[in-house]
Amino acid sequence: MMLKKITLLFLFIIQFTFSQNYVEYKTGNTETDVATNHKSGVCLMGGRGEQSDAMKWFLNQTDGGDVVVLRASGSDGYNDYFYSDLGVTINSVTTFVINNVAGATDAYVLQKVASAEAIWFAGGDQYDYVRFFKDNDMETALNNFINVKKGVIGGTSAGMAILGTSYFSAQNGTVTSAVAQANPYHPRVTLGYDDFLKVPFMNDVITDTHYDDRDQNGRHTVFLARFVKDKNKRAFGIAANEYTAICVGEDGKAYVYGEHPKYQEYAYFLQANCIANFAPENSTDGNPLNWNRGGEAVKVYKVPGTESGTNYFDLNDWQTGNGGAWQNWSVANGFFTKVSGTNPKCSTLSIENNVDCVAKVYPNPFDESIQIEALEEIIKTELYDITGKLIPVRVDKNNVISTLTLTSGVYYLKLKSALKTQTLKVVKE
Repeated sequence: MMLKKITLLFLFIIQFTFSQNYVEYKTGNTETDVATNHKSGVCLMGGRGEQSDAMKWFLNQTDGGDVVVLRASGSDGYNDYFYSDLGVTINSVTTFVINNVAGATDAYVLQKVASAEAIWFAGGDQYDYVRFFKDNDMETALNNFINVKKGVIGGTSAGMAILGTSYFSAQNGTVTSAVAQANPYHPRVTLGYDDFLKVPFMNDVITDTHYDDRDQNGRHTVFLARFVKDKNKRAFGIAANEYTAICVGEDGKAYVYGEHPKYQEYAYFLQANCIANFAPENSTDGNPLNWNRGGEAVKVYKVPGTESGTNYFDLNDWQTGNGGAWQNWSVANGFFTKVSGTNPKCSTLSIENNVDCVAKVYPNPFDESIQIEALEEIIKTELYDITGKLIPVRVDKNNVISTLTLTSGVYYLKLKSALKTQTLKVVKE
């Protein structure tokens, strides 16, 4: 009898320990995996209450599919909200409160992530997401979901913070604008670069949330300055005020939702100015940031959010928008300034007149490869992303470029013959 009790106690301890890796909450038809004509996309929420019109957009992308909510604190607050409160028909909502790496990489959790049509990251501490989900099977599952299955993904507050290809990790806690501006290499300015999630149209983007409410403009500028200094290329940023949301569909246009003009609800699209000397004048450890460039170091498109989501910014070119206004941001010796500005009119690559073609390319949009049909001998082939970064490619003996490793978005294919240069805008789905 004593042996039996000890055995039962041992099994109970094992089950209790196992269950503490994650907690699951289920709503709807969670036992049946439905197949739908879902669409890809990303929804970025500013960090306070959810913007219902944006949330309906997010759910509609699933085409009646399954939603998985990933969080590191809290409980089932999204289950009824997603499943019934918004009036959009979906199959189910499953929330996982992840407590550690073991919970994130549990086979059952990974299977649910793979089977979903939508994944939503809740708020909390973004470093929990980084340390639980990064460099393991969960990271692989999430990137497969985003770029292979092409499901819709989104998050609020900490959940939005991790959705750029670069990100503020908050590994040593949060940081204020004043502290970051006084020292861009302060121990609390912890950034990750291109080593976690690969979300379409978010290349070289760092996000930020709770924007005007917590005066985050200055620290976000510091994040971009650090990226420019550390990576030696232009940086980009997307931010939202609380109660404001940004939804990016398959067309690459970022539509902004909110209740402007009733409330001051805006989204912000930041980019290092496209000038020859765009880097900070001084960004060193222990010294105030100096990124001025004539008061135009960072070009920002500020967009009011409306319930209809008609205002937008085009992430294909980072210069076309509707309903917003341009600003110039800068930091001079640690002091942040923003004033009215103008469109930088950056043209990453000029698109040559295609009357005298070097080649034809297809399909466009493309998925796994690009076929080049040469009309004359091509001596050089180059591929660039929208930031002007050269992407290494190889043209095989059949004039095919493999594009399996590319994320969805806009690219520029530059072809050179002995006498001509042709640049084509191509899009990966």
